[in-house]
Amino acid sequence: GSAMSTTESLLLTYLNNSEVIEDTSSWSLANSLSHSDVVGVVKSLTASLMTSVEQLTSLKLELLDEAQDIIARGSSPEVAVLALVPSGSEGIPLADLKAAAGPIADNGMRQAMANRWLATTKGEGGPVVKRNVETVEDVVLKHITALAESGGDRTAIPEKDLKAYMKRKIVKEVKLTSYRVSKGPEFALERKQLATDLTEEMMATGSWRETKFKDYNFNVTGREDGGHLHPLLKVRQKFREIFIQMGFTEMPTNNYVESSFWNFDALFQPQQHPARDAHDTFFLTRPAKADLTKTLDADYLTRVRNVHESGGYDSIGYGYNWSLEESEKNVLRTHTTAVSSRMLKRWADKFKAQPPGTPFQPVRYFSIDRVFRNEAIDRTHLAEFHQVEGVVCDRGLTLGHLMGTLNAFFERLGLPTLRFKPAYNPYTEPSMEIFSYHPALGKWVEVGNSGVFRPEMLRPMGLPEDVSVIAWGLSVERPTMILYGIDNIRELFGHKVSLPMIRRNPVCRIGLQEVQ
Repeated sequence: GSAMSTTESLLLTYLNNSEVIEDTSSWSLANSLSHSDVVGVVKSLTASLMTSVEQLTSLKLELLDEAQDIIARGSSPEVAVLALVPSGSEGIPLADLKAAAGPIADNGMRQAMANRWLATTKGEGGPVVKRNVETVEDVVLKHITALAESGGDRTAIPEKDLKAYMKRKIVKEVKLTSYRVSKGPEFALERKQLATDLTEEMMATGSWRETKFKDYNFNVTGREDGGHLHPLLKVRQKFREIFIQMGFTEMPTNNYVESSFWNFDALFQPQQHPARDAHDTFFLTRPAKADLTKTLDADYLTRVRNVHESGGYDSIGYGYNWSLEESEKNVLRTHTTAVSSRMLKRWADKFKAQPPGTPFQPVRYFSIDRVFRNEAIDRTHLAEFHQVEGVVCDRGLTLGHLMGTLNAFFERLGLPTLRFKPAYNPYTEPSMEIFSYHPALGKWVEVGNSGVFRPEMLRPMGLPEDVSVIAWGLSVERPTMILYGIDNIRELFGHKVSLPMIRRNPVCRIGLQEVQ
């Protein structure tokens, strides 16, 4: 606006008389102008070839809040504290001095003691502070004022004091970019307004012959439009398609908060298990508890309590006193298996409501959603990630069925070669880690975890004795990182993700044959 045009005419007049501005930073200061405004004007003039520039970089000192406080108060903390200590041998009790000095007490006291201006002695009611000097010069204030007046010139503060001031967070070093400005080939005292369009009038009068037109900028980017899918969403969609092709139904996983009961107890995970510790799990403070007696049938609660305490269904249980209160604690779910356990209980209730003799109907469920773990964050772990889970519930399912299902599932993912390794999970027995040979990485990588749900979990729900459930889970992040060649999870998920990566990531190749 007008401020800009005033700055512009001032600058052009100065150049006309002096030929060159050696440094826009000091020139702005001398003319009481904002440096960023001056730089804006210079860049605009240079684009019109009215000026030429050379970039300069220098180290400047920036006054931090502490420095602004010193200037506003008119004294450094140490001088302000010294002023509160009376002359003579009486001194002042440390407690009174701190109360009088307020927020600057500690800082001022520390510096004044370091300068040997003050000394403390023992008094009856605690330490007493006395003066060692009558008058001092406020060197800090002098330096800071000079620095403010010079516009951040390093030479305003002697090198020997600078380190101390930086440590005290009074000033910090900043890199300043400024410019040396001279006249350009099209230099003039004011801008010629360049025409941007050829008008009918110019054609009629022939004035277009003398008119200067503004150059077209063919490098300017057009408007970007349309949304973009994040790699995790593309991979999630592929997983969804694979499950749906295999006849699975998606479970509702929109509750991030679960009671400990569904997240742990229903899965036969004992209450003293380390995973139930605040080190591993996020507990809610509001609402801290779920009222299970309202939402669960009492018989089921009793059966879960009994199986934990004394076992049943050929199990000896864990032999401890199960606490309802512990199972009512709300957590951010640590796995989507919490949802699987709810769904299986619902399926069991549905079966029990059928007339006797009704055949048991098998069911296949899957979910892909977010889970939370209180983990230290590093290149491969975040406190939240996405879990894929598949569950099949039918009569007489065995480990062989699980292996066959996993082979069918992972083959569709483009991982046809699997190996299984025995593992331990609190709620599955037997359990297996799943490994796949990854041709691009040239090695075997763990791709998931699986197992057959324990009877101690299923039988209390009321599922028939010969019904078993096979399940497996994996994260969405791990395969996404491998597919997209990302080796640090922070580049995939969270606040450090680069937006261009989201705009320009390739299609997800899962389920497409490798193009040779």
